This record gives sequence, structure tokens and C-alpha cells, in this order.
Amino acid sequence: MFTFAPTHGQPKAELLADLVESARALIDGEPDGIANMANVAALIWQFLPDLNWAGFYRMVDDELVLGPFIGKPACIRIALGKGVCGTAAASGQTQLVPDVHAFPGHIACDAESRSELVVPVIRDGAVIAVIDLDSPSPARFDDEDARGIEALARAVANRI
Repeated sequence: MFTFAPTHGQPKAELLADLVESARALIDGEPDGIANMANVAALIWQFLPDLNWAGFYRMVDDELVLGPFIGKPACIRIALGKGVCGTAAASGQTQLVPDVHAFPGHIACDAESRSELVVPVIRDGAVIAVIDLDSPSPARFDDEDARGIEALARAVANRI
């Protein structure tokens, strides 16, 4: 049994570093990518406050397909270049969106989402998935969150 938990009142940089190390420990040696994505989504949900969706979209035949997540039911397929997730996947660049309603072409899977952070997971130079975090609070995510989730994406890239 694994016990991973954030420390109450921990500075954000330490919290994010602990999330990355917990993910590494949890998926170490497990070859099943779907199982690893499911556990990482659960860790994100456990470690990061003020989320209403956390999970993965996987690259399948040149489009994003819903992967393991925690939250309300979500859009199943997203075309490259469409919405925040499709933009992150097409560009290979993190998308930090303080107000999803101001993002051109935003796909509203959950009307309660107000801000979003999407980080591409890159292996061998190709985007293989994105980590998608949504919050009901405007401007929930900042550059420190982006750097932490980028570190998480690098840590899990070879195990998903």
C-alpha cells in the first residue's frame, strides 16, 4: 500500500516537488501506461487544491483521446489545434490560461471551469499526451504551477 500525501501549509514549490517524487515512486517499475496515468491523476487530485478536473488526454491517430482522469465526464476526442488541450498538443507548449472564456476556441466540457493548465507530455521529441488541469477559480494557476507540472510530465513520459 502506498501512502502519499501533501504536508499541510507546505510552500507550493515543495508541494510540487513532492508530487513529482511521489509520482516517480508510484509508477516505478510499472509498465502499464493506463494504470500509471490513472495513479498520477489521483496523485494530482490529492496534492493540488482547487481543481475540478485533473487527468490525461492521449495522442491516438493524430488526435487527443480522453485518458484516465478525476472529475466530471469530459470531452472524449479533441482535434489538434482545438481548445486549450489541442493547442498544447499541436504546439508542444504549455498553455496557462487564467480565464478560459477569453481563450479563442475554448472547448467547454465543464461549464464550471474558469482557468486551465495544460502541459504536453513529450517522449522522443513527440507529444504523446497532455496533462490537463481545470479549476473553478479564475487565475488558479501560475508559472510555478506550470513549471511543477512540466517537471511531472518529464518524470512520467517514459512510463505512460
